[in-house]
Amino acid sequence: MLPPLILRSRNAPHRERGVTMALVALAMVGIIAMAGLSIDVGTLYEASAEAQRSADAAALAAARVLSLSGMTGDPTNSSGDWALACAAAMQTAQTVASLDTIGGTAPAPGNVNVTFLSTDASSCTSVGAFGVNPMVTVQVTQPNLPTYFSRIWGRTGNTVSATATAEVFNPSNSGTYAAGGAMVPVQPRCVKPWIVPNRDPGNVPGDCTSCPKFVNLADGSIVHTGISVNNNGAGVIGETFNLVADCGPSGNCVPPPPGYPQANAGAAPAPPGPYLQYLPGQVLGTPTAAPSSCGNADSYQEAIAGCDQSTPYQCGVQGSIAANPSRVDLTENPFGATGDTSTATQCLINQANGQDTLVQSVYPYQIQAGAGNPLIGGSSPVGSGSVITSSSSIVTLPIYDDTQLLNESNNSPVTIVGFLQVFINSVDTATSGYVNVTVLNVAGCGNAVSSATQPLYGTSPVPIRLITPPVTAP
Repeated sequence: MLPPLILRSRNAPHRERGVTMALVALAMVGIIAMAGLSIDVGTLYEASAEAQRSADAAALAAARVLSLSGMTGDPTNSSGDWALACAAAMQTAQTVASLDTIGGTAPAPGNVNVTFLSTDASSCTSVGAFGVNPMVTVQVTQPNLPTYFSRIWGRTGNTVSATATAEVFNPSNSGTYAAGGAMVPVQPRCVKPWIVPNRDPGNVPGDCTSCPKFVNLADGSIVHTGISVNNNGAGVIGETFNLVADCGPSGNCVPPPPGYPQANAGAAPAPPGPYLQYLPGQVLGTPTAAPSSCGNADSYQEAIAGCDQSTPYQCGVQGSIAANPSRVDLTENPFGATGDTSTATQCLINQANGQDTLVQSVYPYQIQAGAGNPLIGGSSPVGSGSVITSSSSIVTLPIYDDTQLLNESNNSPVTIVGFLQVFINSVDTATSGYVNVTVLNVAGCGNAVSSATQPLYGTSPVPIRLITPPVTAP
């Protein structure tokens, strides 16, 4: 074997040994840096998403407070209660935002900025006509978010921020801004099948023979705007009265003549104080089932204790019953302390275990959770007596035009001219099964509702929605 041409000394140093290890070490530094950066970026993205969820929830909660306050039932804001409703909405937004954690901690109240947008009212100190839909904007900021690796390069004090705007539909003045001057119709979901006449009982004792109207049939505006505290005042918002079925103790309900008085005014025990007689509505389809504890026997009870998403309670065209598919069901007699209305309503509001209560001594009104509220229990922060913004005691009822004569059929059509939002205070379990309610809001239809106009949906007659991006009022 021939010797190599170049001989390498056995004592010479091996200069290439460890190069691979050094390269791997350098690569690991880069890999770890990129991994750390991705973790920090992911943390900030998650915190940003949490901030957006917090802002969305806070804006919707504040808008719901404005809706429940009845402010949209007073387009001129003549009551001057905007500052109070606005302050309550602001406090609600800050409270709801503080219930969420962003980066592991809840935002401080000072980092939740709440502003209001409308034509004439941009803050809680401004009082004037809304003109358009009131809007509330919530900005949630969370500073000094913890990071894991960016601090190595001196990156500290990371901040995320999110903004959300919610709008409250103003039915009392939508005709001013809608195309052609027509009121924008509403079609709430989960409406209860108690079709009430367009008669505002106010503080008139007895039945509603000479009562004024809830809504103006010409333009859909609220007849008696304003807010009542402790049932004192000229405004419809805050009025408390009793609802009783326009039926006798037995047999079918009898349709009332046009323009009131009711057909069965003297046929059944009348409830105390101001009261209004309703007709049972025809329930179509199958309502969302109520809790099994209700033991409902028919669709009418299911529509009360559950949620009726099938029956089309929609604003109709005044003077044309055929334009509206809503009907009464005169074969359903819910009258009595053990009747369908009383039985299902007691279950709806958890009356046996302690229903929610409406505090009417101050404005804006406060809803306090009762012992039977399903939110109570477990790790929930809601306890008996806690102030809440949502309750099963808040229901929506259709208003029909009682100036039109109902026919003698068992399923007579009616014209829906508005919706009434009320809080159920209690149900009579001794005599006629009347339901004691307090008015929270009213939405009228007007006589120029076009079938081509897209109705607004929602569980409330005063819908709320998120707007993205925030819209500046004209």
